[in-house]
Amino acid sequence: MPDQALSGPPLRVLVADDNPVVRAGLAALLGAHPDIEVVADATNGEAAVRKAADCRPDVVLLDVRMPGTDGLTALPGLTALAPVMMLTYSREPEVVAEALRRGASGYLVHGEFTAPELITAVRDLREGRPTISPSLTAAVRVSSSLGVSYEPSHESHEVASQVQPVVAQSSKTRSTAAAPLRRRVPDRPAFGLSSREVEVMDLIASGMNNRQIAATCFISEKTVKNHINRIFAKLHSSSRSEAIARWLGTAREGWSR
Repeated sequence: MPDQALSGPPLRVLVADDNPVVRAGLAALLGAHPDIEVVADATNGEAAVRKAADCRPDVVLLDVRMPGTDGLTALPGLTALAPVMMLTYSREPEVVAEALRRGASGYLVHGEFTAPELITAVRDLREGRPTISPSLTAAVRVSSSLGVSYEPSHESHEVASQVQPVVAQSSKTRSTAAAPLRRRVPDRPAFGLSSREVEVMDLIASGMNNRQIAATCFISEKTVKNHINRIFAKLHSSSRSEAIARWLGTAREGWSR
């Protein structure tokens, strides 16, 4: 599907997350689109407010749990400067409800959206259209009705620190390698793959290993392996090379499902 870029000046984004893997991955992913520019990043809420006041972004992507000033504490100051999308691993109902109460315009949980969905959500946020992960809506209603409050915490994220050395390279590879594969084989069958499995399979075909795929998609390596197992079953393949051959069409002749 063609990229639906907004007209006018680039959409200016500030990314606030204490994990360098997430910051680098988001910068590479968002920066691959000509209508989006990551103008600043921050490792905690205090720095996010300070940098937002300096650069005046159009959109802020904000983590919840960060050292020092966490995301929820910084929210009121940030929402006075720009629309804020919570982009985090924190999915507790009380956290989600409190973020929305404090002015967040959207809430996405890592692993529950595709790269195109994130790009659309960022663009929509500037236009005043919020996005919330579908799995959170019921929890938000329940916690809000009960008046549950949030207690700040500095627990670590469930992010594999091992992927830090490869995140920049893998994220760039995603935009330059995976997309051309789609263009080279426009009539490629879907094999019954979900949108996330298509995304993972394209990254496999571009040469990424599990660690790089996890960093690029902001999911764990265990989740990547689960996706690959399902992909191999649907492609009737027992190895990466066989799956790639079927995916790119080089093994179609003489193959029947």
